[in-house]
Amino acid sequence: MAIPPDKKETGMASASNREAARDLISTIDDAIVDGLMQGAVDLHVHSGPSTMPRQVDHFQAVEQAAAAGMRGIMFKDHHYSVAPFIPIMDRVLGHLNVAMFGGLVLNNSTGGLNPFVVDAQLKQGAKLIWMPTAQSANHIRSSHRKSRLASNVQLKPSPGITVVDAYGEILDEVKQILDSIAEFNAILSSGHLHVWEIWKLFEEAKKRGVKRLLVNHPMYGLHFTYEDITELAQFGALIEQSACLYVDSRFNVFPPQELKEHILAAGVEHSSIGSDLGQVDNPTPVEGMRQAIKMCLALGFTEAEVRLMVRDNPSKLIGLEVA
Repeated sequence: MAIPPDKKETGMASASNREAARDLISTIDDAIVDGLMQGAVDLHVHSGPSTMPRQVDHFQAVEQAAAAGMRGIMFKDHHYSVAPFIPIMDRVLGHLNVAMFGGLVLNNSTGGLNPFVVDAQLKQGAKLIWMPTAQSANHIRSSHRKSRLASNVQLKPSPGITVVDAYGEILDEVKQILDSIAEFNAILSSGHLHVWEIWKLFEEAKKRGVKRLLVNHPMYGLHFTYEDITELAQFGALIEQSACLYVDSRFNVFPPQELKEHILAAGVEHSSIGSDLGQVDNPTPVEGMRQAIKMCLALGFTEAEVRLMVRDNPSKLIGLEVA
């Protein structure tokens, strides 16, 4: 069944969850985590600069990932694409041997559902196209009176974006975007759309030849059920769980056991873990990944299963060869 978000919004629940997370991960040897971080890939890094405060910039995120032995990171900002800057960053940081990727979130602040912007970004190297996030109609509705989903930056008020028309059919401009994603064999993420929209979107995407499908934090703000997770995983989507929602983070909304439930709903073979971190007053992306690895081990996942979720599955999705 779905997790009622209103019951997860209280500070009391978050504090209890964070304490449980700290207690659980304290049982895991750091040396084991060091080994599992080797070759790990984080497809959900919120470094800066950004419209929102960030504790690490893009360069620092790469340097920290390299120090931890990671293989790659994907930069995600809700309001601009890092993709055009990757060649410059690679010139400066390429010696660290961390693959760097950028993508575009289709919020109003980046052009919305604009096929011309998507085409240009893919031709500038974008590897992932996220459907609307903070400016999606679903996010705006879901964030009403929910401080965790609401933006802490007051941008110009934005109309909510949906990918379907009044009859529930995928918009023509979205079809053009899907065609471009298929042409470049890029990744399509569901962003913060409602699960009903995601089903419509992914079905149309597959018809148009999109092969790389990604769902981010399905049980938070997207109104998934466990059955939706299972069926979308079987449909071919990689189901990414956000570490920040389970570890010792101010964004924690779930107790540790639910991470296991959410992963098992998809199956380890269809699951990945992204940090979804970089915000101030939170663990760094690297620390968030380390905590998530510890939590998975403490919850009973084997080292091989954890490696599949933090290294192999995200590597295959982004197109990196798995060591």
